[in-house]
Amino acid sequence: MTLEQEEKDTQPKPLGRFAKLGIAFALVLAIGFAGGVSVGAAGGNTIFSNLPLLGDGLDATPDESVNLDPFWKAWNALNGRFVETHASSTSPTAKEKLWGAIQGLTASYGDPYTVFLPPAEAKVFQDDIKGNFEGVGMEIGIKEGLLTVIAPLKGTPAERAGIRSGDGILAIDGASTEGLSTDEAVKKIRGEKGTTVIFTMLRDGEAVEIAVVRDTIAVPTIENTYDQETGIYTIALYSFTANSSQLFSKALAEFKTTGSKNLIIDLRGNPGGYLEAAVSMAGNFLPRGAVVVTEDYKGKQENVVHRSNGKGGVPEGTKIVVLMDQGSASASEILAGALQDAGVATLIGTRSFGKGSVQELVDINGGALKVTVARWVTPSGRSISEGGLTPDIKVEVVKEDIAAKKDPQKARAVEFLRTGK
Repeated sequence: MTLEQEEKDTQPKPLGRFAKLGIAFALVLAIGFAGGVSVGAAGGNTIFSNLPLLGDGLDATPDESVNLDPFWKAWNALNGRFVETHASSTSPTAKEKLWGAIQGLTASYGDPYTVFLPPAEAKVFQDDIKGNFEGVGMEIGIKEGLLTVIAPLKGTPAERAGIRSGDGILAIDGASTEGLSTDEAVKKIRGEKGTTVIFTMLRDGEAVEIAVVRDTIAVPTIENTYDQETGIYTIALYSFTANSSQLFSKALAEFKTTGSKNLIIDLRGNPGGYLEAAVSMAGNFLPRGAVVVTEDYKGKQENVVHRSNGKGGVPEGTKIVVLMDQGSASASEILAGALQDAGVATLIGTRSFGKGSVQELVDINGGALKVTVARWVTPSGRSISEGGLTPDIKVEVVKEDIAAKKDPQKARAVEFLRTGK
């Protein structure tokens, strides 16, 4: 694809490639948020390479190198011997057994983003990505085997209830989350406006119970402010939505009118969104043709390289800080990684989440197979999924800071911009 073609294609598409946190991420909206699954719906920062579902032309040829005798022995033993009891449900249909077998096969890969959804769940997922905004408003994922809050969205029930990035979810309505997939957690958290869901959170080594009342979610996008005293302009980006690139460009235009040469881009708690939005925003800072991010398919198909359109918008000589934390994921990591690698921005805060993979949706007789098909690689060759991005200047926020309503990361960014160190 030429740069000219890329420029014509900068508008994010509702069913295109997504950088939403991901499908082990789930935006707890209750039904969806433009592109992913969340707990309620959107998958944060999952980046799907194909929507709607792909299915035509799939190879159904049996793999003769695999001995399936053990499978058929188990199938026949269950068919011939299983007796229903009060502790068991009715016997599954042949199709339900088939879906269960595929789910087990998928789970054997050990990738939280590679999952199979039977037809009924696949339909819910397809409805999710169309965008329905009821739920609690947070992105979740699996980190080190624990269901974890990636970020509560600003102004949502989750944030108002006191849920924080990094909280581990031990239980939902009293039921343990041990071994629970993100998709299963989505179903438990999702619910009608006005109803309550109770989380048992692991925070600072202690269990904390938090009740959240579900509501309609207005997904926040951007907030920009200018501090005349310090001469610093701040753009806080809360998600990468379909129109966030345009809003970001407007904020940069306002930044230029202030005459300031000090800019903070705050990506803390931003779980991601549209890939196209992140690539377009990078074009404000990187020259035309510069690599923003690469989809690395590890030789299974040709890599896809996303490049800057070089549209500019940032005055020459501008000093830039990007704030990030463990709630910065996927599209946030793509933008921050590109600016860090190019040496045009200094990253301050804590290590990012590390959501750096691309999923493809495949139709399996009405079911949806989500397969990790690629990883995100920054211009310098760093794999985002391998531990996330490391800040240039590390600054932690401790519970005493939160209690005192202090922001040491923002304070450090101001100090850096004013003193250069």
